Amino acid sequence: MPETGSWQVRWQSAQRSAKSAARTASRTAQAAGRDAAQAWRSAPLRTRQTWRLTTVSAVAGLAVATAAVATAGPWDSGQRTAERARAGAAARTGGEHHAGAPGPGADPGPGTPQVLPALGTPAQGTSDRAAAPAPTKAGLSDALAPLLKSEALGPLRSASVLDVASGREIFSAEPHAASTPASTVKLATATAALSTLGPDHRILTTVVAAPGKGGKGKGAGKHRIVLVGGGDPTLTARPPRGPADQRPANLRTLADDTARTLKKRGTTEVAIGYDTSLYSGPRLHPIGPNENIAPVSALMADEGRLDDSDHGTAPRDADPAAAAARAFAGLLRARGIDVRGTPAAAHAPKKKADRIAAVRSLPLSDLVERMLTHSDNDIAEGLARQTAVRAGEPASFAGAATAVRKALADRKLPLAGAKFADGSGLDRDDKVTAGLLSHLLLRASAPDHPELRPIVTGLPVAAFTGTLSDRYSHTAGAGAVRAKTGTLTGVNTLAGTVVDADGRLLVFAFMTSGTTDAQGAQEALDTLASAVANCGCR
Repeated sequence: MPETGSWQVRWQSAQRSAKSAARTASRTAQAAGRDAAQAWRSAPLRTRQTWRLTTVSAVAGLAVATAAVATAGPWDSGQRTAERARAGAAARTGGEHHAGAPGPGADPGPGTPQVLPALGTPAQGTSDRAAAPAPTKAGLSDALAPLLKSEALGPLRSASVLDVASGREIFSAEPHAASTPASTVKLATATAALSTLGPDHRILTTVVAAPGKGGKGKGAGKHRIVLVGGGDPTLTARPPRGPADQRPANLRTLADDTARTLKKRGTTEVAIGYDTSLYSGPRLHPIGPNENIAPVSALMADEGRLDDSDHGTAPRDADPAAAAARAFAGLLRARGIDVRGTPAAAHAPKKKADRIAAVRSLPLSDLVERMLTHSDNDIAEGLARQTAVRAGEPASFAGAATAVRKALADRKLPLAGAKFADGSGLDRDDKVTAGLLSHLLLRASAPDHPELRPIVTGLPVAAFTGTLSDRYSHTAGAGAVRAKTGTLTGVNTLAGTVVDADGRLLVFAFMTSGTTDAQGAQEALDTLASAVANCGCR
């Protein structure tokens, strides 16, 4: 994976009116939202500066005379069945543009006005969000409490809404009731990974020389090399595409460098082993073989997919590590290296390994964004194990659960009733509260926690990106709501950020279980989030 750049949100959006005129001109706003969605779909990739993105909402085009939103999330992959229809509608694109902050006095070049300013810093032509009037508890309760009575929701209905500027809870309903979160547990996985590893962490995939040499004839004979999996869940073997600084780590690059080094050493004949020992415990997720997730391995390419898809569900290889090693062997042969035999499982030297070549993933911040925008289960399980490795825990489902919980406890987050059975949310044994989800988002939204910013920049944008790309298109929530979805049979959750009608930034979590109408429950949660977006509620 090339070593510069990061997966980020591609965006081009105008400012959303914070005045009541937006509410009285809903027809104009809806038309603007539809125009904005079209603008996004046709927009080119644009460079975005990560350091500027310290707010948590993409403010969309709901203004009365001017509105245009063009925004996209990181490339997509690995949806669970309940979410794949939404994610599958997204275009297959490469990674999104983003770059580092310009130096002092540097010309940022042409681009869109900043509409995602630092918290408490107004965008051009808008008032300070922190100074915008906050909704009152009574006002927000009047708007949300009736909606929580929807018959489409299950017996358990919990909610938590917090004001970002003050940190106060302004609405709640059973916020401490633990229930199955489905995919919103990825918010916890992301927080733990970023807290433990840092947003700039990169995952290495290496090739090392192994002891032993054989073969016959003149020259170097047959040497043994080992492909060592470092746990990069975005490693690919496919031809590169998109800007060079936006590409995932590639086995082709690794093969180029490996062949070049071997030839310099006078070696043209090798045997290949592959090492997956970084991870331990069961490889199969408790749900068993499934098109939503590959067997969890420290070495895989293209998430073990057996088709040419790069997102959504797909048949998976039962042994993605062996498949990746075979692909690597083929790439070496194409580069003039004679690979003898079939790659076999092996252990690389633990000390003083002779590294031949290596590729690095994009920064962890980018992997988090991709995971959240398109609910990528393979990345989620990989990041949970990366957290375990750094924390000194076994890199297994159990070890990852321990590491995630410890990382959240270290941040003094409300963990009563929480249980982390996996990193992706596919396991129904996961349990969290609406209060925990809202506080995770509150921390990520706070200006004094920039290391957690990828959590909010990775959230799908209502009506525009990821698992929300075809939701909210004719509501006040379009562009104003940014949220992680969670869906399993009988379980529906939604947790994210929203800018209300007065320009106040809020975070929310809505959870329900025991539902019998998945579509109805989803629409009920969307209505709750849209109500907050449409509400001054004072």
